[in-house]
Amino acid sequence: MERGLLWLPLLFAFFWLAWQGSKEYQKIEAYRTWAEQFERAKYDIYAVLGQKGNTITWGKPTPKGPIKLETFSLLDVQQIHLLVDDKQVEIEKPPQTGRTIELEFLFPEPNKTVRVPFTEIPLAAEWGKYLQRELQRLHSEQN
Repeated sequence: MERGLLWLPLLFAFFWLAWQGSKEYQKIEAYRTWAEQFERAKYDIYAVLGQKGNTITWGKPTPKGPIKLETFSLLDVQQIHLLVDDKQVEIEKPPQTGRTIELEFLFPEPNKTVRVPFTEIPLAAEWGKYLQRELQRLHSEQN
């Protein structure tokens, strides 16, 4: 009887971990369906991001699909910055570590910015480089 009581917490931990894994799998499957409409997309635990042409859409992943979706046009963006721990860093030479990683999109309107969170600095830097090239291409086409 005593041995059974000792194993009970371990059994609960196993079921909790299995439940958490199932939830994460559902998030990934919902993302996969959502991402099919985009030319380029990313998923991590903080945010989903998709690009189709000049349009960027991002939101928060859930098991039922992304929520709090926001969409904006790259044509409206003035600058893109990589922020690590709320400090702007060089996209070409990002730091190795940081707690909060975000891509910041600056718009012409005063105080209008969009910050998309990332879990990994290299992933954020690659997206930042790619989107900066797209932004430069779009601005050169307009001129």
